[in-house]
Amino acid sequence: MLADIIQEIGSTLRNNKLRTALTGFAVSWGIFLLICLLGAGNGLMNSFMGNMNEYVSQSVTVEGWYTSMPYAGYRSNRRIHLDEKDVAYTRGRDWAGIIDNVTPSTDGKSVVLSKGVLTVDGYMTGVTPAYQEQEKIKMAAGRFINANDLAEKRKVMVLSLSQARELSPEDPEALVGEWVSAASVAFRVIGLYHTDEGNWYRPVTIPYTTYKGIYDASDRVESINFQVHGPKTLAEFKEFEDTYRSAIKRMHDIAPQDDRGLWIMNGYTQNMQMSQAQNILRIALWILGILTLVSGIVGVSNIMLISVKERTHEFGIRKAIGAKPGHVLSLIIAESITITAAFGYVGMLLGMVACEVMGKTIGARSVDLGFQQIRMLENPTVGLDVALEATLLLIVAGTLAGLIPAMKAAKVRPIEALRAE
Repeated sequence: MLADIIQEIGSTLRNNKLRTALTGFAVSWGIFLLICLLGAGNGLMNSFMGNMNEYVSQSVTVEGWYTSMPYAGYRSNRRIHLDEKDVAYTRGRDWAGIIDNVTPSTDGKSVVLSKGVLTVDGYMTGVTPAYQEQEKIKMAAGRFINANDLAEKRKVMVLSLSQARELSPEDPEALVGEWVSAASVAFRVIGLYHTDEGNWYRPVTIPYTTYKGIYDASDRVESINFQVHGPKTLAEFKEFEDTYRSAIKRMHDIAPQDDRGLWIMNGYTQNMQMSQAQNILRIALWILGILTLVSGIVGVSNIMLISVKERTHEFGIRKAIGAKPGHVLSLIIAESITITAAFGYVGMLLGMVACEVMGKTIGARSVDLGFQQIRMLENPTVGLDVALEATLLLIVAGTLAGLIPAMKAAKVRPIEALRAE
């Protein structure tokens, strides 16, 4: 029985080569575009997420700002300065097991750096070793500030590579280990870091304790950075932020409803929001891809309708000599499945090959920002499981597309079919 059906399907397809080829092309083109869209979308998302991970820190930064309303006897537009009490509270037992790696940063100081007759402007700030990871600083030469620098209050600094080029044009990396004057104070350069050539903000970092000992004896801090453990969802992070924010506001007499007096940047929630955007983009690509499949499915349905109309006389003869409606139904559906499965598989293979070609051509290209090479498409491929799922979806849709013509053929009366031209 199965062999007979296969033989009949083969005969039908051979006798209608052009029709079969056009239908198959529509099916293959639909699955091909779907695979290419998913591959390109994955490449863009991988590139975007990879590049953003270079900048979006998995940490929380807290800074004081200007109040927007009067409160507790204070006027509005009051500048809020964080201090060591805020640092101690953040490190305290209220947040034990939730907050760690608490690192304060000092306010900045504009200085002129000089090496011989060459000078360059800089913005000096005191930091701790954890600042490198939290701010995603990439070293070009030397090292960053370490615990010994902090403990011994060493006069060392880390410059941007662009600043080093101005102080040592011929060999910027040779500046590592040399002494540079900053506002009449000599510092040894221990490292150079990469920065965007177009970025005017190029901080000169020195040990937090050194900055406090030379430039600022007060207990003020510019910002507090820390990492958070425990919250997993946006709602949980919002609850954490609200609790922490309320506590700091109370310590500085900031109105509870004042959203401007305290500024918190949460790298965790930014990453979650980017992940949500990534999921939305992936769904959008699937929708676009499925819409391209619809054209192929409509083509299959139309071809099956034409096939049923052309073979009405044949079906009448079959039913007149004893063929059951189920036999006619299975014959049409089997033909539909054969076309969608065979040409869908071809389209899937071609789509995966196209994704590999994209990875070797467009994906190999990158944009040089001076401090980083950004690839256009990062690994623009589709997993075999996803490709097979898309092909299976096509086969199911093709089956449904052939169902209506098949039911029409199964219901035809033998006498009416025999009269058909």
